[in-house]
Amino acid sequence: MFINGEERQDIYSFNEFEDAGNWFIVDDRVMGGISQGTISLNENGNGVYSGKVSTENNGGFSSVRLRFDLREVSEYKAISLKLKGDQKNYQFRIKSTSGQYYSYVNTFQTNGEWEEIRIPFDKFKPEFRGRLLDKPNYPGDVMEEIAFLIGNKKNESFRLEIESISIIK
Repeated sequence: MFINGEERQDIYSFNEFEDAGNWFIVDDRVMGGISQGTISLNENGNGVYSGKVSTENNGGFSSVRLRFDLREVSEYKAISLKLKGDQKNYQFRIKSTSGQYYSYVNTFQTNGEWEEIRIPFDKFKPEFRGRLLDKPNYPGDVMEEIAFLIGNKKNESFRLEIESISIIK
């Protein structure tokens, strides 16, 4: 599809799906924390990722992830996120393959209004458990998993309304 002269391909558009059942939550509960996130569809057909992050019990993060068939993306150059946040920082994460132990990460801040966040592929840095790895940035060749993560090292509620995630040529 072309929008404003740019060729785009949806990775996921919540308006086209009946529920958010393909997405799954991974919170700090996997390591004893008590943070809790949920994902659901609202009355407008958008995905709503919301919950509470707690730093108790060495916790402090919540994430929502989507795995899909391996997708060739080498003809594309950037991610486009159409969303409405709560003026908090989030990470968008990419894995080339779902079995890859680390993610390519970019942190963005939401402004409280509907916006398009555009992130060039080469701005995604390789990280594992919050630590930068000595590896090249995301090569932009293939992807098999995407995720949103919130982990701002404080106790907070969060809400991110997502319309779509696309790749841009």
